[in-house]
Amino acid sequence: MNIKRIAKHLMMTHWQVNRAFSRQTLIAIEQAIKTSETAHIGEIRFAVEGALDGTPLFKGQSARERAIDMFSQLRVWDTEHNNGLLIYLLLADRDVEIVADRGIHAKVGSQEWEKICRKMETAFKQANYEGGVVSGIQAVTRHLAEHFPAVGADRNELPDKPVVL
Repeated sequence: MNIKRIAKHLMMTHWQVNRAFSRQTLIAIEQAIKTSETAHIGEIRFAVEGALDGTPLFKGQSARERAIDMFSQLRVWDTEHNNGLLIYLLLADRDVEIVADRGIHAKVGSQEWEKICRKMETAFKQANYEGGVVSGIQAVTRHLAEHFPAVGADRNELPDKPVVL
């Protein structure tokens, strides 16, 4: 049990999340996802969670484990071409995780996602949340456009609006 981590999570407030991810920031992220999805047939979701609570926190659930849970709960896996991708931020830990559906993961390996996550985390350490997320979406877009280029009119299977948990 990591007492320091538990304290950070228990002290995280909705106000802190809303300050980091203002209405304007969420609109900018949504627009970045919309723009991104014109270049490829992938489906991107972004979710930010202030902190873990209860059992997941005290059992030491990692940001990666939580991201996989959210991938399922947000139904990112539920796309026709197995081309969903979740960018998940656990704000209390300043930890970013990218979970890609099997169709995408087969083309782009974990190392590429890790590079993008670390770059985003660097921006977050400087309190540049909007810039960090938008640059992360742009980096993801380059991979998706390469492996899953847009072909004609593509239907939007997942909402583009960011999720604040």
